[in-house]
Amino acid sequence: MVSTLVLDGGLATHLEALGADLRDELWSARLLLEDPDLIRQVHADYFAAGAQVATTASYQASLPAFVRRGMTRQEAARLIALSVDLAAQARDEAGGGLVAASVGPYGAYLANGAEYTGDYDLDEDGLLDWHRPRWEILAEAGADLLACETIPSFAEARAISRLLKETPEVKAWIAFSCRDAQHLNDGTPIRQAVSVLADSPQVIAVGVNCTSPSYIPGLITELTGFTVVVYPNSGETWDAEAQRWRGVADATEYGEAARRWQEMGAALIGGCCRTTPAHIRRVRAAIAA
Repeated sequence: MVSTLVLDGGLATHLEALGADLRDELWSARLLLEDPDLIRQVHADYFAAGAQVATTASYQASLPAFVRRGMTRQEAARLIALSVDLAAQARDEAGGGLVAASVGPYGAYLANGAEYTGDYDLDEDGLLDWHRPRWEILAEAGADLLACETIPSFAEARAISRLLKETPEVKAWIAFSCRDAQHLNDGTPIRQAVSVLADSPQVIAVGVNCTSPSYIPGLITELTGFTVVVYPNSGETWDAEAQRWRGVADATEYGEAARRWQEMGAALIGGCCRTTPAHIRRVRAAIAA
């Protein structure tokens, strides 16, 4: 059985539990401006729950998104770098761990759900140009690695592979968002998507996040030969018409599932939407059993 690193859980989910109102196109990134101490507290709570990696609040924090809010590019760059500082502060207070700087997909900036479809208005070159400014800020901000996450399209995967070549000192994991047990949200077979990353010494892991946990076993089997990272959603589903989550996010069941993912070969395991410190506590206990 592989040795497993425990990631954190849903940052926005825990921010909301602590009273934050995230009904904004900037989502959790808004708090980099309005309440950075609350972000640091969330990181601290996940470390206390047993996480060994803090994923920064930069998922939806892009230069154009902040500029659209009326900031200068310099102010926006400072906030993006602050996301790494906050995670590092919590890491140091916890006595150790890693900081993964979140690189969210272009769809997160669009704020229209495109990260769940891969339906973009930019091609590969356009995606490369859009990602580059934030990528360069995060690459220089002091994180241990970049967490390229919720990637729904093959074109975006290719753009990220090119950015890695532009910054040979950077390490990263790449986690895709998937619509079933074999395909990205844009319909690309995940085996095809990861093929562009196969020969990169900078890629420490490939895998899946922001996806139903029921698909994770099948997706792990598609990733033979790679170090695998998985951090799916809680298992609840979003009812767009009612604007609410349906189902139950059972932390015990999630921990038991994490144990199975570990047995199948996953080396990095955490949680995404609707997972909490309770889920991560169960993951840590399950994989250590």
